[in-house]
Amino acid sequence: MTEDLIEGFPGRYWHMLDDGRIQCDVCPRECKLKEGQRGLCFVRARADDQIVLTTYGRSSGYCIDPIEKKPLNHFLPGTPVLSFGTAGCNLTCKFCQNWDISKSREMDRLMDQAMPEAIAEAAIKTGCRSVAFTYNDPVIFLEYAVDVAKACHERGIKTVAVSAGYINPEARQEFFSHMDAANIDLKAFTQTFYKKICTGDLDAVLDTLCYLKYETDVWFEITTLLIPGENDGEEELEALSSWVAENLGTDVPLHFSAFHPDYKMMDKPSTPLETLVKAHRIAREAGLHYVYTGNVHDEKHGSTYCPGCGEKVIGRDWYQLTHWSVGQGGHCTQCGTAIPGVFEGKAGNWGRRRRPIRLAEFAAHQSRRTQ
Repeated sequence: MTEDLIEGFPGRYWHMLDDGRIQCDVCPRECKLKEGQRGLCFVRARADDQIVLTTYGRSSGYCIDPIEKKPLNHFLPGTPVLSFGTAGCNLTCKFCQNWDISKSREMDRLMDQAMPEAIAEAAIKTGCRSVAFTYNDPVIFLEYAVDVAKACHERGIKTVAVSAGYINPEARQEFFSHMDAANIDLKAFTQTFYKKICTGDLDAVLDTLCYLKYETDVWFEITTLLIPGENDGEEELEALSSWVAENLGTDVPLHFSAFHPDYKMMDKPSTPLETLVKAHRIAREAGLHYVYTGNVHDEKHGSTYCPGCGEKVIGRDWYQLTHWSVGQGGHCTQCGTAIPGVFEGKAGNWGRRRRPIRLAEFAAHQSRRTQ
């Protein structure tokens, strides 16, 4: 796509090609752009012989969510997280549950604007323990996400990336060095699915998962949305679960979430609970200690159990905590077995509430402080 005038924040990770085009090096797509063209993500573009980010400081909206909605079950359980996204995406998933944001080509819909300091200020004022980059993939607004993360860390606020992990190694190193936690969306476990449904590459995502495990201190969990007839077969689920256990370890939490018809997959039925329970069983049989069903009311399979004594240590009904037996620092109060994750004191009591907010008031407050 070509536009006469594109304005934006100077981007990183690109280089000039011999034929005069500029290659964006943020993700494996490596879009090669002429002047005035945008990449597939739509928000990274070439202007004045450089790559610019057109959504810096602009959001599709802000909301306070339970941290379990990301989903993160072992990261500050029960606490509120200030969530926001921008527009665009570097994958083309036909089943996208946030397609009105991630597939948006209307920059005017990004009405809620805020600089990084105002977002951090809003998190503090609303009692949020963390800020999440979510709704669309934050790797495409890397520069904005990194600056927000810096502002948050200066104020003691943690940061969360909800991402498909489709990012090149150099950009990945900078991006995740500013994140405290992440949920990586592992779309499926076949290259055919990635190519046909997402126009992406499975190996690039697996590489990101291994990078997070062995080269960072980022707490991360994995989510796979199970789509009937597409990625919910027993053989694929066995392969996925075994790969996680063998390559990432048995303590990495794995979420199997229910699909509902959306975007370009309106012809697919919703995922039945039985499929999620089957996936849960398969993953547990592969040796994984922390497996969860998602997007459903299923307290039995959505709760955390101690791998030492088998007792329930965190009870959950969707996003609502129903039981808590985790000691200070993260251990089972029954037998003392360590429960991996980020636990700081008692569980929060935010519950399942979802509270949209506008940042204009916080931006104005920050402006007054700096004058």
